[in-house]
Amino acid sequence: MREVEIVGVRVDMPANQPLVLLREVGGARVVPIWIGAVEASAIAFALQGTPTARPLTHELMGTLVEALGDELQRVEIVDVRDGIFYAELHFESGAVVEARPSDGIALALRTGATVLVAEDVLDAAGLLPESDEEAEVERFREFLDDVDPEDFA
Repeated sequence: MREVEIVGVRVDMPANQPLVLLREVGGARVVPIWIGAVEASAIAFALQGTPTARPLTHELMGTLVEALGDELQRVEIVDVRDGIFYAELHFESGAVVEARPSDGIALALRTGATVLVAEDVLDAAGLLPESDEEAEVERFREFLDDVDPEDFA
């Protein structure tokens, strides 16, 4: 397992499909995972630290876990089959729960949990950015500074 950082969310054109970009810590590979618009908004809200008037689903999940006396330790993206990614939530109590990666990432951002990707998933789905792609990732980071989560609704 390799730790990844959440670079951000973007919309893939021309399909107009949101995706989340993960980059391995201490490495160069980037993993794009296509996600739904609601999950893209949830991740964008968390990345920007945007407060909400009422708890969103992932905030509620985090509060429930805490109220039940547990803690999310890590989210592991464990497999990719036919372009579909699979993840697990690992709790301090030892409980392991299957989840969509987008939900796991949104929850991890709210709880401070680590996100890890299996080495074979990185090998299968990871992209090595070329110099132009590095520049694009940097432009995307700048875009994230100005994007509003409602843009994904």
